[in-house]
Amino acid sequence: MDNRLATAREWVAQSRRVVALTGAGISTESGIPDFRGPQGVWTKNPKAEKLSDIRYYMVDPEVRRLAWQQRVAHPAWQAKPNAGHLALVSLEQSGQLHALVTQNIDGLHQLAGNSPDRVVEVHGTMHEVVCMHCEWRGPMQATLDRVRAGEEDPACKSCGGILKSATISFGQSLVPEVIDRALRAAEEADLLLAIGTSLSVYPVANAVPLAKSAGARVIIVNAQPTPMDGTADAVLRGNIGEILPRLVEGSGGARGISSA
Repeated sequence: MDNRLATAREWVAQSRRVVALTGAGISTESGIPDFRGPQGVWTKNPKAEKLSDIRYYMVDPEVRRLAWQQRVAHPAWQAKPNAGHLALVSLEQSGQLHALVTQNIDGLHQLAGNSPDRVVEVHGTMHEVVCMHCEWRGPMQATLDRVRAGEEDPACKSCGGILKSATISFGQSLVPEVIDRALRAAEEADLLLAIGTSLSVYPVANAVPLAKSAGARVIIVNAQPTPMDGTADAVLRGNIGEILPRLVEGSGGARGISSA
């Protein structure tokens, strides 16, 4: 492991266009459970997956009520960035981070200090709410205040339509411009870091073969095996909050990063 890490660290230090692709695994150390892992939300309660399915959400008021209660209690509202998030801030400060493509909706990259214009949120954000009818958007916390005040399924104040978080649910189409931007960044990378992602959700998982075919090195940092491990130049197993700061050591003052 030490030899692989040392070699991978040299690759990071030599790179000038690093693209990071992050998944739920980078946020678990901040107290936000993933979905499909051993302690994942859907692993422990398969019925919870219904709350993330647009087909059930749009037709069943009970599903929406439960979804709003889940949003109120979501651990992301109390979560703080960990050492893995801070390591990616260091990469940006060094001028090496070309783009940060994330499958996460928690906003912890921006809270850690990454520039919002550098972050590509392919699955949207839980920090905003959107009307499914008139497409009005607003801050999530204002709508959660309505839920806390007793509205179990708050409707859009503009048109009376159904509100949901501004995230991509199962059954919803991804935003083409966002996916195009993410995959174009992968093709422009000289090194791709895949961090805490199962690399099983498409089309964003295509970032790995796209980067590889364009000549980039690929480093995977994940607790569990992924389908792309055979494609990677290096696979590093373990806690992201421990590995990632060591991986970017020497880039933009990453030395001494510790959990927030």
